[in-house]
Amino acid sequence: MTTTTLERPQVGAADVTGHEKVQRIGKSRVQLDLSARAMVQLAELKEKTDAASYAEVFKNAMKLYDGIITEIESGATFLIRDKDGKVSEFRMFL
Repeated sequence: MTTTTLERPQVGAADVTGHEKVQRIGKSRVQLDLSARAMVQLAELKEKTDAASYAEVFKNAMKLYDGIITEIESGATFLIRDKDGKVSEFRMFL
């Protein structure tokens, strides 16, 4: 297994405007143990997306995953159109 360390934000201080409290983000470390297969997938995603680091790949993946989960929780469904034009429901998150 390969060990990868990612940096994660920490909760911090308040905003500049005073109208809303906005937490400033610091950094924390997260360590992951990945199988060889998962490490290959991570490296391929980094290359395909031209990400600067593995941490960037994870951050982008988390944003996407959070957005998808939010949509599913609100009742949305995701549809996929294949190369022949056939539309079907994307069921990965069920």
